[in-house]
Formats: sequence, C-alpha cells, structure tokens
Amino acid sequence: MEFGIFVQGYVPASRAKADPEAEHHALLEETEYVIQADRSGFKYAWITEHHFLEEYSHLSANDVYIGYLTHATERIHLGSGIFNPLPQVNHPAKVAERVAMLDHLSGGRFEFGTGRGAGSHEILGFIPGIDDMNHTKAIWEETIAEFPKMWLQDTYEGFQGTFWSLPPRKVLPKPYGGTHPAMWYAAGSPSSYEMAARKGLGVLGFSVQKVSDMQWVLDSYKTAIREAEPVGAYVNDNVMVTSTAICAETSKKARQIAAAGGLNYLQSLLFRYHDTFPRPEVIPQWPELLPEYTEEIIDLMVAEELLICGDPDEVLTQCKRWEAAGADQLVFGMPIGIPYDDTMTTIKLIGEHVIPKIDTDPVHRTTRLRRAAGA
Repeated sequence: MEFGIFVQGYVPASRAKADPEAEHHALLEETEYVIQADRSGFKYAWITEHHFLEEYSHLSANDVYIGYLTHATERIHLGSGIFNPLPQVNHPAKVAERVAMLDHLSGGRFEFGTGRGAGSHEILGFIPGIDDMNHTKAIWEETIAEFPKMWLQDTYEGFQGTFWSLPPRKVLPKPYGGTHPAMWYAAGSPSSYEMAARKGLGVLGFSVQKVSDMQWVLDSYKTAIREAEPVGAYVNDNVMVTSTAICAETSKKARQIAAAGGLNYLQSLLFRYHDTFPRPEVIPQWPELLPEYTEEIIDLMVAEELLICGDPDEVLTQCKRWEAAGADQLVFGMPIGIPYDDTMTTIKLIGEHVIPKIDTDPVHRTTRLRRAAGA
C-alpha cells in the first residue's frame, strides 16, 4: 500500500477571523506540507479543485498550484484531485493541454484525476438551471474518452458531441515519454466504482471513511477491472482511500491535538457544501454543527476506524488495517484545523516510522503501469 496526502486551501471562518491573511497563509502552508511529504517518502499529493466554497476550499486554480509544486518537489507524484473536465467549467482541449504541460514540468510525475464536482453550489455556478445534479454524468461520460485521443493522435480527429465540440487540431504539447499520465475518477457510490473500473480508471475514494467500507469498494471495483475496456492506453488498477491522520510523539498528545483541531466543524462543512453526498442521520443540517469533539470522542472515532490518531506505533497498526483490507493507496487529508507545526510533525513521523514498514517498493504503482504501456 502506498501513501499520499491531499490539500485544498482550507480557510474556515475561525481562521479568517483570527488572521487577516488567512487565505494567503493557508495556501502557502499547504505547499510546505507537500514539500515535506516529498522529503518524508510519501508517493502522492492530491490537489483539489473547488469553486465558490468560502470556508471549505480556496484552492480553485490547482493547475497553477501544481505547476509550482513540480519545481518545489523531486519524487512525489502530483495529482489533480480533481480537474473538472466538464466543458462549462474547463474546456476539454485546455484540460488536455494542461495535463501534458504538467507532465513535462514534473518529469512524468503528474496524475490525472477527474470528477464532476460534488455539490450543487459549485455545479450550479457553471451550469445554472439544472434540477438534477446527475445531469453532469452524461457530460463527463461524453468527455473522458477524448483525452487519450487528444494526447496520442498526431492530429486529434476532432469531436462533435451533445455538450461540446472541437474541429481536428494538433493538441499540444503531447505528454512526456510516449504515453500519458495515469487516469483517475473521483467516485462516491458502488456503481461509480464499477463504472470507473470498466473504463480502466483508478478511483479516488474520497467517500470511503472506514476500513469496513473497503469491502463493497473492492468487490465492485476489482471484479469489474478484470474486464476493463480502458479509455486510455492502459488500465490504472488502483483504489485510493482517504482518512484523517494525526500522529504525535505520544498517544495523549495526538488525542489532545485532534480534540482541539475543529474536526467537527470540518465534517459539518463537508456536508454543507457536498450536498450530493448521502448525509448520515448523525450529521445535522447546516447551520447546525456536530458537537465539538472531546478526547473520548476521538477514542471512539479511532475505535470505529473513522480517524487515524496516536503515536507512531498506534498509527502504524491503524494503517495496516487499510493495507489488510486491500487499499492500494491511503491518503491523509491535511487541511484540518490543527497548527502548522503539529501537521508537519504528523507528516515527518509517518514518513519515518510508518511508510518504510508498509510501502517497501521504491517505484510508484502508476509508474510501473505507465512504463508497461509504453514499452
């Protein structure tokens, strides 16, 4: 199992109120998290694309952000988590160009994650007037298979679809190294995992919250991937899952940090803005918030596999549960409201004490798949 982090420019109201330059500090601090993750042996960093989400995410221009990180890092793969390829948001030809450019600048370290946007506030900003958020599925389906053609055909044959069109054109630059970056899809439901597998796409499982959720993920994905008809040049057989991780020198300190980290507010914001996600009954309707977490609640969340928290030995044990469940990649969300120094400590301790005991392969999984396709 490989490891990664994701960042999103998290600026909750409490931070904005306390710091007039909170937005600036959040964006720059999160670049430091990625740089440290690179030094600490994490293999992936996923950079979100969100729009109009005042408290949840200010990271809208992730292509610019990743461009900076290609120069600031050496080994870590940098992924779009996501690029939104709906033509009303980003024209597909320009997305193809940006992917190829980042592939060159990173020396083949770019990972192409796509998705449709997770909330009506974002979607309706670009596609006003629709009353069914599933409308975007048909747009994405029409678009996704065109990217490999734009990258691999000398002159792209052109496209005339329901939602967008492009005459024959040379789409430049071409990706680095003869094939194209690994392709991923941000999926939430079992049917989405199966659909991604049939297309040969890796899954960005931002919706998987606990180890026991892995069973339906793997059943729907790993069965379908065996009969994939990939839209790209190769099958990216990969399931990435996400969790929150807090690691400190002692178990007590880790739980204190977690209890003071505003996790309840982040979780409340998640369902405020991602209103297409099924909302569990325990999550109140915004603006009502989940109660603040105590150390006892943190203990319960760890026991229920909803949080990774503790000293390095505890975190290692908790991560091994994900490995045993079959996750290909475990990614930690770093934009929670804990102090910068504590976040950096988490990254360093996991890099020193956890990753070397689980991920012993020096080569990225997607690199192996890409090399085999280009051989």
